[in-house]
Amino acid sequence: MLDVVCRITKMRFAAVARVTEDRWIACSVRDGIEFGLMAGSELKLETTICNEVRREHAAVVIDHVAADLEYRDHHTPAMYGFQSYISMPIVLPDGRFFGTLCAIDPAPARLKSPEIIGMFKIFAELIAFHLHSQQQLALSEASLSSERRTAELREQFIAVLGHDLRNPLASIDAGARMLIKTPLNERAAGIVALMQNSVRRMAGLIDNVLDFARGRLGGGLALRRDANEPLQQTLEHVLDELKSAWPTRVIDYSLAIEQPVSCDRLRIGQLASNLVSNALSHGATDTPVRVEASTPAGFFQLSVTNSGKAIPPAVLQKLFEPFVRATAQPNDEGLGLGLYIASEIARAHDGTLSATSTDTATTFTFRMPLG
Repeated sequence: MLDVVCRITKMRFAAVARVTEDRWIACSVRDGIEFGLMAGSELKLETTICNEVRREHAAVVIDHVAADLEYRDHHTPAMYGFQSYISMPIVLPDGRFFGTLCAIDPAPARLKSPEIIGMFKIFAELIAFHLHSQQQLALSEASLSSERRTAELREQFIAVLGHDLRNPLASIDAGARMLIKTPLNERAAGIVALMQNSVRRMAGLIDNVLDFARGRLGGGLALRRDANEPLQQTLEHVLDELKSAWPTRVIDYSLAIEQPVSCDRLRIGQLASNLVSNALSHGATDTPVRVEASTPAGFFQLSVTNSGKAIPPAVLQKLFEPFVRATAQPNDEGLGLGLYIASEIARAHDGTLSATSTDTATTFTFRMPLG
């Protein structure tokens, strides 16, 4: 580009300069007059006309210094010994001033023409675009590097949750199962039962935190969909487990899954478990929790209903956000991730999870396409 500038203008020195409030630095130079500058060389800013270009954001064009009323007595031409001069501001697309595209020569030159000024303007714009692209590329590379580091930390975080927390919990569970098989007095047996309940609860919390980490940090929940395996058996197993865990509560269910459902059975079982556990935790203790599943009109639908006080509208609006609890009581157990994870499972299946709540009943409804 500097070669083109020199050939067209007949000037023998051209440069791209970085000009700041206190420095003039040559970025690229084409020197045919032995001016003595090369890339990286600096001039004192106050000795250059480029400093005026920086302040005004306007080009300076001089055909013949000796005949120019404004610049014939200027200190810069006298100091550097040139008679022709042109400097065009380089302004980045975001409006920041970068520097100048300039040319000088000891001899006069015809520069004040639309063609020459237009060429300098176009070249300055091209330089600005190139510099901006380089900056954006550098930012993208830095962002990519940061994303890679974040991905590594994410994998480490999930690995810690999945391994370092589960292993000691499994040891406690194994110890409790061994103790329950030995002769124990009533008080000791009760303590072991509490330990086992705590282990089950902690395992559930770890599962929820893992799924939260995968959903928020890992790009969503992975599914293994299969329409050939029956879903009803999975749901019956989940409900039987919940009945065992809540022996004093009644769970009534009606499962009429008459068509194949293309889904991840374990994830749908997890969704059902979260919804029913939520109903058992927050619903009235003296009425059954009702679970219904069916396949109406090309959809699979699962609903869970409990009695009890209505969920406040303000809470209902945020119910599927993480760390939100259905009753909004500060002493509630759990992290408030169960419903969020259920909604993520629903979303991963291209389905919906909704909730309605009145003083009569609260119902959660999951609905997804069969295929």
